[in-house]
Amino acid sequence: MRDGGRLAAAVAILDDMEMRHRPVRLALKSWGEGARYAGSRDRAFVSGLVLDCLRRRRSLAWRMGDESWRGVVLATTRFAWEWPTGRIVAAAADPHGPGALSEAEQERLEGPRSLEEAPEAIRGDYPDWTQPMFERAFGDRAVLEGAALAERAPVDIRVNTLKTDADKAFRALEQLGARRVEASSTALRIPPAAAAERSPPLEALPEFAKGWFEIQDLGSQIAAKAARDIDHRQVLDFCAGGGGKTLALAALMGNTGQLFAFDADGRRLAATHERARRAGVRNLQVRTPLRANPLEGLEERMDLVFVDAPCTGSGVWRRHPDAKWRLTDEQLRRRMAEQDEVLGAAAAFVKPGGRLVYVTCSMFCEENEDRVEAFLARSPDFHLAERYRHLSPRANGTDGFFIGELYRHAPTVT
Repeated sequence: MRDGGRLAAAVAILDDMEMRHRPVRLALKSWGEGARYAGSRDRAFVSGLVLDCLRRRRSLAWRMGDESWRGVVLATTRFAWEWPTGRIVAAAADPHGPGALSEAEQERLEGPRSLEEAPEAIRGDYPDWTQPMFERAFGDRAVLEGAALAERAPVDIRVNTLKTDADKAFRALEQLGARRVEASSTALRIPPAAAAERSPPLEALPEFAKGWFEIQDLGSQIAAKAARDIDHRQVLDFCAGGGGKTLALAALMGNTGQLFAFDADGRRLAATHERARRAGVRNLQVRTPLRANPLEGLEERMDLVFVDAPCTGSGVWRRHPDAKWRLTDEQLRRRMAEQDEVLGAAAAFVKPGGRLVYVTCSMFCEENEDRVEAFLARSPDFHLAERYRHLSPRANGTDGFFIGELYRHAPTVT
């Protein structure tokens, strides 16, 4: 495919996504199934362009003075990918391109509107209705934090210490661009791929099949380490999902004690057994909701209950940029109700003197501090262990995460 066909494909995919109100991954999949002529480089190019359009949709549309997906695609190639205007003009006019540029479009590509004049939500590339939440969470840093959430994310790797060590994993991945990460001795990072290229296929490496490493954002790794000293302990991962943090917890435990994995949606646990086998985990029990009373007998027995709560996912907008444009106030309220329910249910398994770690990949206080404070108001036998911890792309170079650690009071001995 030439430039023109690639640009036209990106416009069509984005239009399809918006018209059918579906996630971008489904729109990309639909285009790929119908574009048998597209090679792997074409698909990487189109996918990268589509995702970059979504990451900076508002600021690019403002600079172009055009909120249509055609306008955003043109603006992305010029202002984000830094194509010369002549290349864009030629691509648009190609027989397979999105159509020749108008005089106004050419003028705007050469002389874009200044972002300094734009409202904060446009400069930060987030929805208008989330402005109060960004201001509450970040104050005068709201625009900067929003803009950081619109950047491309690196590929982060957690070294699985049940199978290898950081030095061996580094040597296996160094030729793919991996480097060590100061924040964690068991983390490696591969910088974001070039705009039109895919990240290296790490899952194809023999070391991945051997269980030497997992692909996991550094923020997620740091959140799992909030569990701290849990070897020889009883641990419940209450919202285990696909098992990423479950495996991180197992590594922290060194295959000692007992680790239980549970999720209210049993389908999300489907891959956990195979992932655990590959990672060399031997102290895990998966408790499926498809069984009656799956957590029976665990009440008030856990030294630690880890709650990676369902949330809006605003902290991972770098990786799922379409999610921020699909998020609604109603969805936020629904997530907050789920978080209250999950916290209340998980607390029943914390033993006196035990801990509950509450984690979200959200940037919003409404899902974070507010939920913990509401839980504490309902649960006088719990208290906050230490100050909340926040991670963000701008401050920490990670996805956005919130971590709150709670203790359950031990009974008073008289």
